[in-house]
Amino acid sequence: MGVRGRALITGGLVAVLGLGAGWLTLDALDLAPGVLTLEPPPPRAEPFPTAPGATAADPVAPVISDLDPGAPLPDAATVAGWAAALVGDDRMGASTSVIVSDVLTGTVLADLSGDVGQVPASTAKILTAMAAISALGPDATLPTTVVQTEPGRLVLVGGGDMMLAAGHGDPGAVVGHAGLADLADQVVARLRQAGVTEVRLGVDDTLFSGPAIHPDWKAPDVAAGYVAAVSPVGVEIAKTKPDEEYPPRYPDPALHATAQLADLLTQAGITVVGDPTRTSAPEGAIELGRVESATIAEIVRYTLHVSENTIAEVLGRLVAVERGLPGSFQGAAAAVLAQVAYDGVDVAGARLDDCSGLSARSSIPARVLVDAVRLAAQPGSEDLLPVLTDLPVGGWLGTLSDRFTSGPGQGLVRAKTGSLPGVTSLAGTVQTVDGRLLAFAVMADQTPAGGQARPRAAIDTFVQRLAGCGCTGAAA
Repeated sequence: MGVRGRALITGGLVAVLGLGAGWLTLDALDLAPGVLTLEPPPPRAEPFPTAPGATAADPVAPVISDLDPGAPLPDAATVAGWAAALVGDDRMGASTSVIVSDVLTGTVLADLSGDVGQVPASTAKILTAMAAISALGPDATLPTTVVQTEPGRLVLVGGGDMMLAAGHGDPGAVVGHAGLADLADQVVARLRQAGVTEVRLGVDDTLFSGPAIHPDWKAPDVAAGYVAAVSPVGVEIAKTKPDEEYPPRYPDPALHATAQLADLLTQAGITVVGDPTRTSAPEGAIELGRVESATIAEIVRYTLHVSENTIAEVLGRLVAVERGLPGSFQGAAAAVLAQVAYDGVDVAGARLDDCSGLSARSSIPARVLVDAVRLAAQPGSEDLLPVLTDLPVGGWLGTLSDRFTSGPGQGLVRAKTGSLPGVTSLAGTVQTVDGRLLAFAVMADQTPAGGQARPRAAIDTFVQRLAGCGCTGAAA
């Protein structure tokens, strides 16, 4: 019965029964306001449930504990002497820079050519990681979408994720977090709703521009799979054998991903006419499917741990696009240095030619790397902390898992490696036995022939000395 009907009945009954017992009757029938009712009483509310064995959560412990200002600062003369011995070591060659600084105070304990630009190799990824975290945000994700530009015409649009799984995505993974099969499932469902059984398929990879392979990268490095063509969309970093660290890469990651999407649509009963082609999706195209990558923080962590060259280049280009520059090698290099400078690092003397460190034409002073690491550790720089905490760890994690496997540096060295022919570098932090956290960078770009083993051994000895330093110095 509607409100108007109930009101009419209430008014009629009041007129017949009067304002005494009649009103009480209406109250009991719930036809007038009052406390009386003929409805059964509601059941007593159960107490709010308590999970069995539930206890209050412990406070989250910081990854990097607060630095103790009372911990003894190593003696600068001692540290400088060790640095001089390293620079003069014949295993390091004729061009070596060393700088060691206290993270808490910025006190420089050793500086040998710290302002001289050196070929950084993969230590350049420290700056790329910092710029990506700052410009893009640690919680941002990268979309891969399929849009309909006109009836029967679909376009795969790359948003920067070269880590798509060929099948369904794994929410706990970084490589393969988003799945091409999940995207295909969404598209097939929409097509079936519309009664569409035949489509043409294209790919929009215009988010990035310029060459996909840097002209200064060595052809054998590309052929060996150390890096792939840089693209805003790709499956498993374009690896032909995803289970291998450095297999050959598909030469055109975007078209390869689109061909795999076409296969998935075909398997679901959708006819794909012709071969996938490059195109540009217009604004306002109808979105039929979307998947999202792992977060930028997770992607940065992966990139630093395994020194992933291709994804470092992708991150650099995304920084460029975010800052309104072309998504090219030049745009990315300029954007990374500009972003790091904006964050507070003095980048004077630094020059980036790419964002992975594969190009031997990049030049970074050791001081810049130390300043970047120190900035990431400062109070108020919590967003940048992954740049420090996600570096490889000596004797445990990433590209340092087979170095510092014993001695005082085990587990207490967090640093990014750098290796090219004639180039050996290491930059990061080391905690001394007295609890002092030091930032350091060692860069050598004229190491003798014979590979990485000898210069790495010399660098590791130096860093082990820093870790074991009980050398007396004044407390800060």
